[in-house]
Amino acid sequence: MIRAAIVGAGAVAAHGHIPALHAHRDRVEPVAVVDVDGDRARAFAAEHGIPAVHTGLTGMLEAERPDLVLVCTPPHLHADQVTECLEAGAWVWCEKPLCRSLAEYDRIQAAEGSEAAGGPYLTVVYQQRFGSGAEHLRELAGSGALGRPLVGLCTTAWHRGEDYYAVPYRGRWETEGGGTTVLHGIHQMDLMLSVLGDWAEIRAMAGRLDRPIETEDVSMAAVRFASGAMASVVTSVLSPRQESHLRFDFTGGTVELRHLYGHRNEDWTSTSPLWAPPRDVPSGHGAQLGTVLDAFARGERPPASGADGRRAMEFVTGLYASALTGRPVRREEITPDSPFYHRLDGGLGL
Repeated sequence: MIRAAIVGAGAVAAHGHIPALHAHRDRVEPVAVVDVDGDRARAFAAEHGIPAVHTGLTGMLEAERPDLVLVCTPPHLHADQVTECLEAGAWVWCEKPLCRSLAEYDRIQAAEGSEAAGGPYLTVVYQQRFGSGAEHLRELAGSGALGRPLVGLCTTAWHRGEDYYAVPYRGRWETEGGGTTVLHGIHQMDLMLSVLGDWAEIRAMAGRLDRPIETEDVSMAAVRFASGAMASVVTSVLSPRQESHLRFDFTGGTVELRHLYGHRNEDWTSTSPLWAPPRDVPSGHGAQLGTVLDAFARGERPPASGADGRRAMEFVTGLYASALTGRPVRREEITPDSPFYHRLDGGLGL
């Protein structure tokens, strides 16, 4: 059995990670929970049958020696916590956004184990790219069966009210790194990138139209990919009718996904006669955790890790750089010499 610890006893852990652990109870068991609020940690442990409770990460790592740590804390804590777990020899599955900048991402990756040692590795919670529909699309696209990719649409039209932003760390560059682009839209962006590959150029806008926050509540971008394909990307927390929508137009057909926070086969449609997922597995934490456990057993890097996990963070960095400078940004510009490598707002604010 793989021994897992949860860091952060909040709603994300309760509604996303606990059900995922239960779905794989034959391979993984939760052995500890960590939260700075001891009462909350004890209540969480009692409700979910977790034997050990800690109020500090260092003490938990020393006492429990977990194989895998699930990090469910606010974004500004991730880089230090994930690095400490990796240095202690634990694999890490961390909620998005993994970090507030590419500089932090690269610092985390430097703490991973070597390929020869089989890790430990860090993987990001990008649960929307998993499930049978997304897997089938990647197989068809990767094999060339759908022809060349031409046009993409990627829309995250969600709604978050002022009560959501009443939480002190939300809506601030320092604690969240950015706004709805990196917090919400990154799910659909990661799925889009897992199909269309590396981007080449972004032309973007971002604005704070209604919410009382420092960061953006809307962003829009036009993107050109290395393949030559182009896409439109829209992210909003101002949309009363909520929807997540992706559309991929290939020379051999269109594949489309409409859902909100999760999808299964019935949410996908296609004009291609080749569209026929062989099984029906919903997206979600459970689907992704299965891939993490498989990789752990093999001692191999899991999906949404390393360069594969970095792609979405690099994409949103380019989007912010374009939106805040008012000019097109090419992928090769996002280097350690760029202020946007170190902060998503490049020190400019909004």
